[in-house]
Amino acid sequence: MSRTRLSVLVLCLVALLALIVAPTVVFLVFAGLLFAIMLHAGGARIGRLTRLGDRVGVMLFALAITVSLVLLGLWFTPSVAEQVDQLSRAIPDAVKRLEEWLGEYRWGQELLARISPETLMTGSFRSTATSAVSTTFGGLGNIVIILFIGLYGALEPAVYRKGLLMLLPPGQRGRGEEVIDRAISRLGHWLRAQFFSMLAVGVLTALGLWLIDLPLPMLLGLIAALLAFIPNLGPIIACLPALSLALTDEPVMLVWVVVVYVTVQTAESYVLTPMIQRHETHLPPALVLSVQVALGVLFGILGLALATPLTALAIVLVRELYVRDVLERGPANARERPAGPAA
Repeated sequence: MSRTRLSVLVLCLVALLALIVAPTVVFLVFAGLLFAIMLHAGGARIGRLTRLGDRVGVMLFALAITVSLVLLGLWFTPSVAEQVDQLSRAIPDAVKRLEEWLGEYRWGQELLARISPETLMTGSFRSTATSAVSTTFGGLGNIVIILFIGLYGALEPAVYRKGLLMLLPPGQRGRGEEVIDRAISRLGHWLRAQFFSMLAVGVLTALGLWLIDLPLPMLLGLIAALLAFIPNLGPIIACLPALSLALTDEPVMLVWVVVVYVTVQTAESYVLTPMIQRHETHLPPALVLSVQVALGVLFGILGLALATPLTALAIVLVRELYVRDVLERGPANARERPAGPAA
């Protein structure tokens, strides 16, 4: 076995071992890498425009993001907080109406007998609430870790790139740098496409729900935009709060909510995403869904959220390191070699 293949094999084994021993760390580092790619792309563009260099551009871009988030928070927080409170008060009414509807059918009565409200409000609910609180604080800590990894990675990308290339044989470091560039380019294209898709889904969802006069359209649009980061499964989760609110209204409202979400997702899947992503970031939907299910079952919400960019990265690595370097650059086919004199 050549030194190149041995080094690649060792790197793959180390990555697999880290994924088994400490999967959360691997996902946090990868999320920080995505944030670093986004920061560096925006900072490099600002640095070229201002001629101040990439490092200053990254700092200016990070500052602009921070100021924008603060301003948006000051602007939207009062209305969003009010809508969250309305949603929390509307869901119990929706559950009550759902129970009344299920009580009209025999199968619904059997279902309610197995899942009773009293069971949900006892110790299991308390333990779930406690778990949710601890998960929230843990999530805030994870966000801080991702932000710092992304900031340091965007400010000094050459340091980490050099450290990774040192693990390869000297003769293959040029090829390694080429693979890293292609992987970063692929992830950068995916991030930009995903940002515009999320923005379009949020705006269209909020507009559609406002047109049918469903309460809390802005909050529901924000939820749809955030969950659009998770293709395939995210939109299904995003429509559940809207359906809960629709249960408190006339039955026709439930139909209109389904129409809005189906229309938005159809437009996003067949019009917006092909226009934004084009061929550079196209990912096979069946492959993405399979990876989402596998990582979601094995590693929870972090695995589910990062399944799509991990799929994009895996496609690049398999194409570059296996298809091109092993299959296409292997021993030449005998039919391609000129026939020589018989020995």
